[in-house]
Amino acid sequence: MIKLIVLDRDGVINKDSDAFIKSPDEWVPIPGSIEAIAKLTHAGYKIVIATNQSGIARGLLTAKDLENIHEKMQKAIKSQGGEIYGIFICPHGPNDNCECRKPKPGLLFEISKKFNILPKDMLVIGDSLRDLLAAKSCGACAILVKTGKGELTFKNQDIGDTPVFNDLAAAADAIIDQKITCG
Repeated sequence: MIKLIVLDRDGVINKDSDAFIKSPDEWVPIPGSIEAIAKLTHAGYKIVIATNQSGIARGLLTAKDLENIHEKMQKAIKSQGGEIYGIFICPHGPNDNCECRKPKPGLLFEISKKFNILPKDMLVIGDSLRDLLAAKSCGACAILVKTGKGELTFKNQDIGDTPVFNDLAAAADAIIDQKITCG
């Protein structure tokens, strides 16, 4: 039974930006996402975040800026009774050839190790093909949400039998109601 849920950040929890989220002021939650995290927390799921943050490598924000963004996000989530058990980031650029940048599964393997859970027992929710590919390459269950880049991913990519939901709130309801089947 899946008890660990890995969320992408930009496009799943908060509105995405092609110009990158560079400050707490630019971090704006997607309606219903904070409440969805709280519902999942109350239902007994552990929530962690795995996010590519190449804006650091590109010099668009510092590690301290990212920390401040995550503080704002954590406060919003806690104010609704939710909890994030860890935030795992890839600060590298697309050409750095690291193992942690999605679609590679490095962040997911790191989460698996830290929480002593097999990847097949994790659920990964993302809005892009790279989120789905990272999940599938390590054997985790993947879900696509249509927020952020999700609608384009749904229309333009072969996502196979990946479950698709309009947003994190709809995905959370299906998870809690045990209506998700993977693999």
